[in-house]
Amino acid sequence: MARSHPVDTHVGVRMRQRRTLLGMSQTKLGDAVGLTFQQVQKYERGSNRVGSSRLYEFAKVLDVPVSYFFDEMPANALAGRPMSGRGRKGGFGEAGTPFAQEKDPLIKRETLELVRAYYKIRESRVRKRIFEMVKVVGAASHAEVLGGRKKR
Repeated sequence: MARSHPVDTHVGVRMRQRRTLLGMSQTKLGDAVGLTFQQVQKYERGSNRVGSSRLYEFAKVLDVPVSYFFDEMPANALAGRPMSGRGRKGGFGEAGTPFAQEKDPLIKRETLELVRAYYKIRESRVRKRIFEMVKVVGAASHAEVLGGRKKR
């Protein structure tokens, strides 16, 4: 069985990130570009390739430049096409590669919901103070973890 090309997978992940960040359903995105939600799902999984004109439509609806879909692409994504069962061990999208998506905090639903809630705060002063508080708590937590490692 053929595997998705790593670039298609990355584009799909970025599409899902942006759609989720906007609070848009797959159905709503599909309607906006003349597709079913099932087709949107296939693009987001990377199992279907997105043509240039379709990618342009997605970019318009999601209010991003086309280059957004290629931002932060792992270096190994361009290393080559995945082999489909022709004696090559391993492959793209498997554990241990940058496409082990569950490890990327930027694509977790929790992160996207937090960002959406943050931007719903209308008072910029309050938003900034919350931002500063989260940075301080994160830094303290990180320092605590590092301090614990040094003691061992």
